[in-house]
Parts: sequence; C-alpha cells; structure tokens
Amino acid sequence: MPKEHLNPPQLFPSLQYGFSQGVTASGGKTVYLSGQVAWDQNQQLVGPGDLHAQARQALRNVSIALQAAGGDLADVVSMRIYIVQEKMGESRAITKALQEFFPGGTPPATTWIGVPSLANRDFLVEIEAIAVIE
Repeated sequence: MPKEHLNPPQLFPSLQYGFSQGVTASGGKTVYLSGQVAWDQNQQLVGPGDLHAQARQALRNVSIALQAAGGDLADVVSMRIYIVQEKMGESRAITKALQEFFPGGTPPATTWIGVPSLANRDFLVEIEAIAVIE
C-alpha cells in the first residue's frame, strides 16, 4: 500500500514549512535511523556555525543511511529534528533544507524540538528518521 500524506484543512498549513501533519504507511520494511548530524564520512563537521549547512548534511546522511537499507528519502514517514536552543530563531534554515530534500508536496510528518545542546558542542541540529520501504 502506498504512503498517504495527511494535511487536513482543519490544521495549519504545514507544507509551507516542509512537513506533513501525518503520514500513513503499511506493509514493507520499517527502518529506524539514529540521529544524523553534520559529520561527513571522515567525521569532519560540515558547516560550523551554519544551521542550514548542517541541516543539509544531516539530511544527506539520512539519505545515505536509507540507501543502505534499500530505500530513499521518499520512504521517510516521520522525523524528529533536534535544534540547539540558541538557533531556534533561525528555523527558516531548517524549512529551506526540508523543502530542498522533500520537494513535491509529500514531506514526512516532522517534530522540531529545541534542546540545550547536542552530543558535540559544535552540532547545531540532529535529525532522526523513520522510513517504510515498500
């Protein structure tokens, strides 16, 4: 069964922020990804101090992990985005990255969470994802 993206008119229009209000999925293989940060394959930080660059690298890492499971970003049904509190005012950078990686009006359900810090003081964002690969 294909995924269905839920954006009822009785809820605020979330697509403009790069996410759906809900997504249904059944069958297939469910993949739970650990939080991805802005490290590249050599454990080098991409975009020090730059929320947009770090969000893009974290989403690239989500994509790479999904490819290893036999899927792609279209299979993501839910994400949690952890953003360090001091950067919450720059949330437009997250929206922009989401719109780049999830074009076409079918982004995953997403929760944004402000946190005091992440595992490394230079990390500004961490993204967990759940995907259903049909």
